[in-house]
Amino acid sequence: MTCITKISVGLCSLLLLTSCVIQNPDAEDCTFKEITVTRVYEGGVKDIVFAESDGSFYYINRGLENGMTIEGMAEQTIGKRAKLHLAKTRFMASETNHISQLVVENDTLFSEL
Repeated sequence: MTCITKISVGLCSLLLLTSCVIQNPDAEDCTFKEITVTRVYEGGVKDIVFAESDGSFYYINRGLENGMTIEGMAEQTIGKRAKLHLAKTRFMASETNHISQLVVENDTLFSEL
């Protein structure tokens, strides 16, 4: 592989990786979804995961590192309608499962907006 090819591959890889990074999203950088929470559990690296009955899931990234607990979130959300702001990635307009804001019964339980 030539030096220019290696640099091109490296730059493309860096662009791809940074396009998946979610940093300080604004409300306009999110899609909105309402779900009924059926289960709350730990996933990933200290993430709090909220699941629907159809198997769909959404998560608060590193929520357990920010003072939240699985038990506390389960008590506040299971069986209730939750309004989610889901972050989009930087260069792709696709929805992610990353929760940027979580509202239940008009109470904001989590927000990074």
